[in-house]
Amino acid sequence: MQNFRTTFDISGSNQKIDYYSKTLFIGSCFTENIGNYLKTLKFQTILNPTGIIYNPASINECIRFLIEKKEFFEKDLDFFNDEWLSFHHHGRFSDPDKNNCLKNINEELLSASDYIRQADFLFITFGSASVYRHNEKNIIVSNCHKFPAETFLKYLLTPQEIIFDCEKTLKALKKTNPKIKIIFTVSPVRHWKDGAVENQLSKSILFVAINDIIKKIDNCFYFPAYELMMDDLRDYRFYAEDMIHPNATAIDYIREKFIQSFIKTDSLKIMNEVIGLIQAFKHRPFNNSSVNHKKFKENYLKQTKELKKQFPFLDLEEFEKYFGEDL
Repeated sequence: MQNFRTTFDISGSNQKIDYYSKTLFIGSCFTENIGNYLKTLKFQTILNPTGIIYNPASINECIRFLIEKKEFFEKDLDFFNDEWLSFHHHGRFSDPDKNNCLKNINEELLSASDYIRQADFLFITFGSASVYRHNEKNIIVSNCHKFPAETFLKYLLTPQEIIFDCEKTLKALKKTNPKIKIIFTVSPVRHWKDGAVENQLSKSILFVAINDIIKKIDNCFYFPAYELMMDDLRDYRFYAEDMIHPNATAIDYIREKFIQSFIKTDSLKIMNEVIGLIQAFKHRPFNNSSVNHKKFKENYLKQTKELKKQFPFLDLEEFEKYFGEDL
């Protein structure tokens, strides 16, 4: 039969994640597609402690914040559009109350700073080589926070700049946590507002830089998320309505390839058990007080407790509470 699409094999990684692994995800919104999935399945995971970020300079800065246990103060904030904000953070940290803004920033940084010292895997997703440098502050920002365009100078990082910055940052990280493994990906989301040619140039810079970094730093790997979208799926039926972001089908496909490559086989059984608990948790019966529903909840409460006994660190509290109520 004639083939109507190109496919390619992904070599299984010799570094695998299981339920005992601590994983940290930093980078673009595509990072959160995989990271949130693992978190939902109760893997030990922290996502984007400074919020979603796209460019390598800001990602490296975030890692350095965690290594240094950086603390933010009022002088590190700006006030704009009735909110306090940080140019080093995503808008989800912005708040009309200055103290709340600082509290949210520092609590998440402190938690992630402790976590990265124990983490087994760091997943880094580069989205774009384009950066915005604040003209007055002379810093590359993680988020422009809807400031006027003239506030910033936009330009492309060079592969050499990215390589130098990453090499310095990851070597410092290895001193803090020698066992950590780093997995790079390039986001399949196209930065179309930059222009078709500019987007391709930006992604190409990221590929060149990552290829060099992996050669220079021990225990660095690459997962081809971008290639799966562009060379395997390669069809607009796998895109959302904006024709830019992968749709749910594409995300599921890439996620499945990730699981095949990086998740230990013996953890797949546990994943399926957790998926069963999630589906039962979402089930809503016609009659909450029926005998059948009571037996249904008793059965899943037993399964939850057995799984918790086997893996005490799993956060199954919401399942225990739901299946155990009214019994």
